[in-house]
Amino acid sequence: MTGSNSLPHPSDDHRFLAPARVNLLGEHTDYTGGFVLPMAIPFYNRATVTPAESGYSFSSALFETTRAITAEDRSPRARNWTDYPVGVLRQLQQRGIEPPPFHLHLSGNVPFGAGVSSSASVEIVTAYALLAFTGTRLKLEEIAVLCRAAENEYVGSPCGIMDQFSIAAAKAGHALLLNTRTLHYEHLPMNQGALAATQIVVCNSMVKHSIASGEYGIRHKQVMDGQAAMQRKFAGLADLGDATLQQLEQARGEMSHESYLRCRHIVSDNARVMLAKDAMFAGDPVSLGRLMLEGHASERDDFACSCDEVDFLVDTAASLPGCFGARLTGGGFGGCTVNLVDRNQSEAFSAALRKAYQEKYDIAADVFVCDAVDGAEIRNSTEQV
Repeated sequence: MTGSNSLPHPSDDHRFLAPARVNLLGEHTDYTGGFVLPMAIPFYNRATVTPAESGYSFSSALFETTRAITAEDRSPRARNWTDYPVGVLRQLQQRGIEPPPFHLHLSGNVPFGAGVSSSASVEIVTAYALLAFTGTRLKLEEIAVLCRAAENEYVGSPCGIMDQFSIAAAKAGHALLLNTRTLHYEHLPMNQGALAATQIVVCNSMVKHSIASGEYGIRHKQVMDGQAAMQRKFAGLADLGDATLQQLEQARGEMSHESYLRCRHIVSDNARVMLAKDAMFAGDPVSLGRLMLEGHASERDDFACSCDEVDFLVDTAASLPGCFGARLTGGGFGGCTVNLVDRNQSEAFSAALRKAYQEKYDIAADVFVCDAVDGAEIRNSTEQV
């Protein structure tokens, strides 16, 4: 097995893997220099890259749509799944990395549109494959920044760097505490003290409300407006990652009520991430679970990015035996919840949560019991995931 700093020769028989992720705490904080606490989960996008006679082509086992472009092609996005790998190619080209002609094929089992970062997983696995194909080495941080730029500049999504960075840097048995401004990170144990007797249960609500893409952009602007107001009020404030709730209250009159609420969620969630660090080193699932529930209430009430179905899942989970905490994970307006559950009760918890949701909404939710896994990898084609 080969790590990210030791890429194989392009003629070697390798495949490239990038996992999905869930976020335990720190949601919508990563585009304002804040703190996040994600972990990688065992769902993967896989890539194979092979030489071609000319141009670049992209295909997927999951989608019928394919795409072929020339090396000189700078056409706008196609508004389908191919924009993610093509966006990565564009970023490589902007950095002077011109791959020889190739065919890139993707496969995997990462749920799309579920809030577990399928897009970033595609971006990271594409970057690993194309860098290996060109024989180019980049640092982990550079790969994450490149992939975020692909999504921001080519796909047009104003996301932060959490997804790309965590998928590249994750470590089995740990969550990743990331300062999204400095990119300083550390791995926090999920396997210490009483926390070792827990598992993460991911529940896909199977719901993605149609307002999601537009509302995400609105929330982003409200946050940016509020952050700008605070920076005018407090000289030297870099971003919301440095802000306190006291400062926010002092600047409340300088921003809209909506911006105030969005910023209050971000500033309070930054604080929750740091408290979670203490809880994890203490091996304390009770404290970590309480912070997750508080984080969900903040997303629901201040950031207004939850929905009835997800709120039902969180409230039901919190009432079930063995559950320490639950919250919405991902951008919101549907998608997945992440639940911290006693390992001995995780299967019974999953069945009860699925049953209650089916009875309430007549929707069969996908529920997965997960442990934290390593980030993106390069493997020989004979190795199993």
